[in-house]
Amino acid sequence: MTSTSDLSQREHPTAAHNAPVCVAALYQFAPFADHAALRAPLAALCEEEGIRGTLLLAHEGINGTIAGTRSGIERVIAHVRALPGCADLDVKFSGAREMPFLRMKVRLKNEIVTMGEPGTDPLATVGTYVAPEDWNDLISDPDTILIDTRNDYEVAIGTFKGAIDPETASFREFPGWFREQRAKLLGEGKDAPKVAMFCTGGIRCEKSTAFLKQEGVDEVYHLKGGILKYLETVAPENSLWEGECFVFDNRVSVGHGLLQGDYTLCHACRLPLNAEDRASPLFEEGVACPHCHDERTDEQRERYRERQRQQLLARARGEEHVGAPPPVRSEDTDTPDAA
Repeated sequence: MTSTSDLSQREHPTAAHNAPVCVAALYQFAPFADHAALRAPLAALCEEEGIRGTLLLAHEGINGTIAGTRSGIERVIAHVRALPGCADLDVKFSGAREMPFLRMKVRLKNEIVTMGEPGTDPLATVGTYVAPEDWNDLISDPDTILIDTRNDYEVAIGTFKGAIDPETASFREFPGWFREQRAKLLGEGKDAPKVAMFCTGGIRCEKSTAFLKQEGVDEVYHLKGGILKYLETVAPENSLWEGECFVFDNRVSVGHGLLQGDYTLCHACRLPLNAEDRASPLFEEGVACPHCHDERTDEQRERYRERQRQQLLARARGEEHVGAPPPVRSEDTDTPDAA
């Protein structure tokens, strides 16, 4: 049995993990007979340890991102690993300068990552896992097609060199996109190219590679541990990653070593903003940005200004404003909405 101290040394290797707040992104496909019965004990433990974030429970397993003290996170991870089928729980640790979530929620769902394709079961069939240290060789092969399975706003701030962007607004759109593009991507001959796919933490690729296998594609690969594990493992000088990686909490983005990135989030449209966006005359903190300024009415902007004013007043009092906007846009992601 692994001790708590051994767990810390093995799974917290980067400089980001010395940050005040420990962040854990986790998932496991597991056949829970009664996932609803798992909710109350898990929620109680998170409350006891002061953990915040969101965990999703479904018949197919568990998914989520949580944050708190290292000892508290380790207690929750140990609890999840004791659940049926979760001994090999996939966890990516990182750090944050301050608590990135507003509250804790444990939710019951139909899927732990929503694709909407009945019969797609990563426990039955899945693509070939590729370790981060072997990923560069695979995607540098000219016979490999590289597909980014994430949403358009995530791809916009960073992706692997040469990756195809499906330009999807939701993971639900991925099956339709692939079916439409299949002939163009794979051709009609017998010598079909290899397909490599990646996502933030790995869970969307579990579903997408299972889907492609279900569609009859043989050579399908995906990045084990996702972009987060790659950025943690591969040195910047050897990296084929370009930009930053969008994460689904108030850090907004991380870079190599999982250090917090330079992006912030527009509280009106939920899109990530870089320094150029924030320097635009169309940007107003908490109210509008260049992406959404022309899509909002004066009445909406005034409402956002009042919300921003209340948030600043609450912050000055050392309180949290309950009307604060959620840190992410949707729940079809690797790490779900935690607000």
